[in-house]
Amino acid sequence: MKNGFRQSMAWLHTWTGLLVGWLLLLIFMAGTASYYREEISRWMRPELPRSAVSTDEAAQRAADYLLANAPQAESWFVTLPQPRNPAMQMFWRLPEALADPSKGRRGAFGDATLDPNTGTELKARETRGGDFFYRLHFDLHYIPVLWARYLVGFCAMFMLVAIITGVITHKKIFKDFFTFRKDKGLRSWLDFHNVSAVMALPYHAMITYTGIVTLMIMYLPWGVNAAYGTDQDAFYAEAFGGLPEVTAPAEGKAAPLPMRQLLDSARTHWHGTEVAGFSVANPGAANAVIDIRQRDGKRLSIDTPALRYDMVTGALLQETPPSGGATATRGVLYGLHLARFADWGLRALFFLSGLTGCLMVASGVVLWAVKERPKHAKSGRTGFGLRLVDALNIGAVAGLPIAFAAYFWGNRLLPLGLAERSNAEANVFFYAWGASLLAAFIWPKRMMWAWQLYIGAAAFVLIPLVNALTTHAHLGVTLFNGDWALAGFDLSMIAFGAMLALCGWRMQRWTPPLTAAEKKKRAAAAAATKAPADAVEAEASA
Repeated sequence: MKNGFRQSMAWLHTWTGLLVGWLLLLIFMAGTASYYREEISRWMRPELPRSAVSTDEAAQRAADYLLANAPQAESWFVTLPQPRNPAMQMFWRLPEALADPSKGRRGAFGDATLDPNTGTELKARETRGGDFFYRLHFDLHYIPVLWARYLVGFCAMFMLVAIITGVITHKKIFKDFFTFRKDKGLRSWLDFHNVSAVMALPYHAMITYTGIVTLMIMYLPWGVNAAYGTDQDAFYAEAFGGLPEVTAPAEGKAAPLPMRQLLDSARTHWHGTEVAGFSVANPGAANAVIDIRQRDGKRLSIDTPALRYDMVTGALLQETPPSGGATATRGVLYGLHLARFADWGLRALFFLSGLTGCLMVASGVVLWAVKERPKHAKSGRTGFGLRLVDALNIGAVAGLPIAFAAYFWGNRLLPLGLAERSNAEANVFFYAWGASLLAAFIWPKRMMWAWQLYIGAAAFVLIPLVNALTTHAHLGVTLFNGDWALAGFDLSMIAFGAMLALCGWRMQRWTPPLTAAEKKKRAAAAAATKAPADAVEAEASA
């Protein structure tokens, strides 16, 4: 560690950023994509129609379907069509006597996706859609969830340290924001890293800190253990509120009230706020109750209010209790991280800030290699550490876009009837990323950067073409119908491809600027060449 406080902070900034940089880039990219996970999920299930009916009609059709197809279920759970997600999804829990033991825990549940316009079941392709990226950015993949979340938390804490030390290190942080020197080698990379860091600095600090807060109980469980012992359920009931689980068994039979009447009661109680979905306990029984969930709106907190009604009489039985100070604070911080409250403009700003964070992390890991390369050039050989960092930089910075594009290709090209199709799509993502990493380790040179960037560009640009060849929801249809969610996805893929192509073109034609030592060496060689020529000229003139 260097002497002096600022030098020590610079050392800490470098190593906390580098050690977790490549995994942090995956987390940032997947988390940034999650801002549009609803739109991604919709594009990846082109069989889903746009909803043209009211919430009340959709809810009634869901209840009618469940009464006909799951009358013996203990409970129903329904997600109604939303502005960003037209799907009407539901699942139900069966009594233990009707569960299929061969399927394990899944045997006790059923599920369906309905067309809200007709109430008929849709056979949409199996996919995780945008939820794959959402889960990937904190659960990773292939490794146990608990380990993954500890690893992600470790990376987030390192990121927070890197942000704080970065601010301390840069005395002229605001001046650096307006400074970019083009084609200056190391200086250009440093300027780019500073600009990408300062441009969205409040966002970077917020998203990192709130990401840690979302899993704070897992990282710091000792207070809960000391106060509640082994009764963890009591802590969650007191800390996070919510309606208690219905444990009373079904009694008798009775016809429920129309869904419109129940939903109208909830909307009146919430002064007009719309409904997101509902769950029913003991459906069809005389003591059936319905929990109606409020739709996310402009509320910062992630905590969603709910109302419990008697489904036969319509009497309001319970409502979500008001949150305490700690619970409300946690809910707001969690809500800031997910940004479900954001309208289209604010969501786009969050997305662009996330992309800036990706550029900050990417430029940081590349900057280390650029700084180290002159030291290795003096010895005439590239050391193992630099070669390793070069390979990881190529495989992460240039290879991850290939993996993201491959995931979308897999959604369109894998057979629709393939078993475990959603897992196969995830495998395509990691196969593509693994191939990119392997190629980078085999030949970690500058041209590998260009090739992988070009491959990523072609993969993104061709996504709308693959979409047009395999589905009916292509640009020729979505633009004409004004379906900007699907059309925007295809146009975004073209834009990402164009940006990657520009980066590949720049990398292919980039010439590293001369170092000070190389400039002196060339000047000395030029002077040595010029001296004999001057002597000959002087002799001839004499």
